[in-house]
Amino acid sequence: MISFKQLPLEAKAAVAAGVVFFSMILSRSYLAEKLDLRTRHWLLRLQMALFANTLMLMGSLHVWRSTVTMFSRSSAASSFCFMLWKIAVFMFLALAHSSFFTLPFLVAEEPYFFSLAAYTCLGAYIILIFFLFTLGSVEQAYKFLVGRNAKAGTGNKNRAAMKPVLAVMLTVVLTVIGLLNASQPPTVNSVEIPVHKLPSTMNNLKVVLLSDIHLGPTVGKTKLAMIVRMVKALKPDITVIVGDLTDAEAEIIRPAVEPLGELDSPLGTYFVTGNHEYYTSDVSNWFELLKSFNIQPLHNENVKIVSPKSTYDWFCLAGVDDIEADVLRYSGHGMDLKKALRGCSSEHAIVLLAHQPIAAKWALQERPDINLVLSGHTHGGQMFPLNAGAYLLNPFFVGLYKVGQNTFVYVSPGTMYFGIPMRLGSRAEITEIILHSP
Repeated sequence: MISFKQLPLEAKAAVAAGVVFFSMILSRSYLAEKLDLRTRHWLLRLQMALFANTLMLMGSLHVWRSTVTMFSRSSAASSFCFMLWKIAVFMFLALAHSSFFTLPFLVAEEPYFFSLAAYTCLGAYIILIFFLFTLGSVEQAYKFLVGRNAKAGTGNKNRAAMKPVLAVMLTVVLTVIGLLNASQPPTVNSVEIPVHKLPSTMNNLKVVLLSDIHLGPTVGKTKLAMIVRMVKALKPDITVIVGDLTDAEAEIIRPAVEPLGELDSPLGTYFVTGNHEYYTSDVSNWFELLKSFNIQPLHNENVKIVSPKSTYDWFCLAGVDDIEADVLRYSGHGMDLKKALRGCSSEHAIVLLAHQPIAAKWALQERPDINLVLSGHTHGGQMFPLNAGAYLLNPFFVGLYKVGQNTFVYVSPGTMYFGIPMRLGSRAEITEIILHSP
């Protein structure tokens, strides 16, 4: 029987990742009600960072062998340039691994350069791993088709050496494109949505939808102030923020949130939690902070949005807690649609704010009379090659969907980004929604 010491490094990393993952399950199942919020918060962050790093270690070993070890026997291995290359690869991997530890330690009013560099390396790391795996699979398929008896020669060695070179070149190009795309202001996407039973006096009501701003290690006050200026220029009747506003505790990042106080939509600004609010374990303080900026959290509750032209005309705007609150056993929180829609009858139009598209699906299964659901969470995949996973894991991916005869779901691709300051195959968006009465 092989002992743990005899296992290769990749296998040891896989075992370590399994142990950390099992500890996360135990913590959620048995310790959630025994630990105070702050302790749970730090334990969860530590477990997430360790789990990510143990998984990444397997990929990092492959990156090192592909980009350094493979060339260590070449004639250039003893050169000064190769030494610099080894240092560069090591620093790249170290920064990528350290990105998960910036969240608890390096969050301020504006992003630290180290955090931006670390998360950029993490994005490039994901792209590089993808291309190394893809090109390796193509190489194996080629060998299988040509036949195992093909003689090894200089041509085969050159092909093997070209694989990491091509992967690195593609990674650099896509990283630069992704950084440039994410650095641009969000695009303003105007969408017209017919809302069944919306009063005629509220025809052309303008709702501005924000989601997934992710104030934290790589998004700070400057970017939020830019978003607020763009929202104010649109002159919305209502502004809604559908979760993942932040990745940090309220007190730590309070100065960065101040621009939200300038939002002045005449019919109000409303907020529902996303999964990342619960990762902060500081939701109550966030609710109080947002209220101080005249932003109303909808904590499984609703408000009547009354027409400026007639006090008899209104629709129901409801919001539910993010479903992750149930998974984390966050006391006093969790998606409760019945409570959120209490007093909202099918005689009036119903608009629901629910952070995750899966929550939108569940809500419509329980209450088909909901007319419009506004969600976020997916980021439109944010960056290649993560887009495919986001598409497969969510019942609604991005954009406008019609469900049944009189119901629509709109999923925002996000107003900023999470962590990695890159977007590939998606674009940050501020959504201007024009509601039409039938």
